[in-house]
Amino acid sequence: MTTIHMNRDAPQAHTGRGQRGGEWRFWLLPVSGLAALLVWQGAILLADYPAFILPPPGRVWQRALLAMSDGTLWRHTGVTLSEVLAGLALGLVVAWSLGYLLAKSHTLERVLAPYIVASQAVPIVAVAPLLVIWFGAEILSKVLICALIVFFPVLINTIVGIRSVEPDLRDLMRSLRATRWQTFVKLEVPAGLPVLLGGLKIGATLSVIGAVVGEFVGADAGLGFLIHAGRGLYDTALMFVAIFALVAIALALYGLVALLERWLLAWKN
Repeated sequence: MTTIHMNRDAPQAHTGRGQRGGEWRFWLLPVSGLAALLVWQGAILLADYPAFILPPPGRVWQRALLAMSDGTLWRHTGVTLSEVLAGLALGLVVAWSLGYLLAKSHTLERVLAPYIVASQAVPIVAVAPLLVIWFGAEILSKVLICALIVFFPVLINTIVGIRSVEPDLRDLMRSLRATRWQTFVKLEVPAGLPVLLGGLKIGATLSVIGAVVGEFVGADAGLGFLIHAGRGLYDTALMFVAIFALVAIALALYGLVALLERWLLAWKN
């Protein structure tokens, strides 16, 4: 009886520790955000920076409210978000498709690998002006820039993920006379999913950078254009508002991929 009583108490103690840990994680983000604001405000007070160099948090918040009330922030955020989503989708489709082919064919990898690596040796800021010249300053050039910056890390993760499948499992599928489609759906995708989702996380954040680079080169709308306009007008608070909007987009995309990862990989827990 004593042993049973002790075993019943053990999970309760563990649950209490888990609840306290969960509460601490819940408060960690607000506390760290408040600490960052205090450091920000303290730096302004100590160094006596003028507002056009480093605006205080209160002024940035007021500028954000003004930009939201007149629709400026929503309009430019919508433009950048559409470029990010379209570029991310295009980059993922091309990277996943080509990555799977390269993972299955070493000959094709040896032929294409030098060109793929060479394309990554050129900075995206050097390629972006050419894309704007070729495809215009409309959304297409921004989508292509996003796709290019997403392409390489997702491609590498796809190759690694597909090749991480255990050879014994492949032999098992052959012994069961599985078709290529069945092997792909039942074995290769589930086995490589953790690495593939890792590449998706990287691509989701990099796509935001691609959109901003394209808007810096040539655009009349978007958060990158808003930053460029704020710099020309010495409206530093507006630049901070646009930067925080970009951070919010990147965090939202990363969070959505994290939720997708938790749902798809629930079987591993």
